[in-house]
Amino acid sequence: MEELLSLYSKKLVGFARGQKVDATLTELSKRYASFDVGGKSEAVLNDIYFQEARDYLKTLKVGDKVQATIVEPETKEGYVLISLKNASSDSIWDSLYEAMDKDLEISAIVKNVTPSGVVVEYGMVSGFIPMSQVGKKTFSKIESYIDKSIKVKVLDVDRDHKKVVFSEKYVSEADEIKKISKALTKIKEGEIYTGHVSNITDFGAFVAIDIDKVTVEGLVHFSELSWEKSGKPSDYLAEGEKVKVKVIGVRQGKLALSIKQAAEDPWISALKKYKVDDKFKGKVSRISDFGAFVVLEPGIEGLIHITKIPPAQKIKVSDTVNCYIEEIDPENRKISLGLVLTSKPVAYK
Repeated sequence: MEELLSLYSKKLVGFARGQKVDATLTELSKRYASFDVGGKSEAVLNDIYFQEARDYLKTLKVGDKVQATIVEPETKEGYVLISLKNASSDSIWDSLYEAMDKDLEISAIVKNVTPSGVVVEYGMVSGFIPMSQVGKKTFSKIESYIDKSIKVKVLDVDRDHKKVVFSEKYVSEADEIKKISKALTKIKEGEIYTGHVSNITDFGAFVAIDIDKVTVEGLVHFSELSWEKSGKPSDYLAEGEKVKVKVIGVRQGKLALSIKQAAEDPWISALKKYKVDDKFKGKVSRISDFGAFVVLEPGIEGLIHITKIPPAQKIKVSDTVNCYIEEIDPENRKISLGLVLTSKPVAYK
């Protein structure tokens, strides 16, 4: 009788949908979990609410306290229906930050493959693996991993913007990356190496060089390919071609190289070779709103200003023109040109 009086003397707690409550795990099975939320009946986690928190539940044991959200204050069966979605999400984001800080390997499910990378899921959080962060072996069969688990490392986490960047390469090629990182510490800016072109892109070319028997790739940005100012990367290089490169940067495990700086600056010899009033024939390399650029030699261009071109004379790319040097500006690396005219056109100044 005393026990019954004690039971009914307890204050009964009422709940509202969406209310946040403290919940203590009392039972956990493969499809069901029950919690004590201080109400007149137990709170349960089942069906879709159990599935969405499945991974999070694996981290809990009977007696653990969590924060739950009331989905239904009282079901037809008489219990309280709850969700652990928020608590599960908090736990997942916390584990992502921890994995990044401690450089831990975690598992993610591949959901989609795009030209730019791989979409994966870690718990309820979607993330992205850029193609540059997919190892060579995995890349060759990446489509076969859809809906399967792969090992990854976390590169960047931004919960506010729901953004996570992973790397598969840091797992599958971990040993090789360590060797490359060690080799990079031995490279100094200003050093010149001989390597070969391993890949050509729209923005430049990758060149592979050997450092203590370790192959390291660096990027030669388009602007560092040649002293010439026109064309595209494939106009200058071919894959497999041997080239000399100068190291212009080693930062955050990335190597920046220059082909043009490994060669002599053509302006050094140009200042000795070309003089004001010198005449020559040159090919038009490009046309702009303010004139025509003419190649004196590879890496050296001069400009015929639009005001120096007679209105009746049409100049187009690849034309050969007779020019003379009007002015040389070595500080700004500019040469002003004039056209050699056989007769003075009407209204030409």
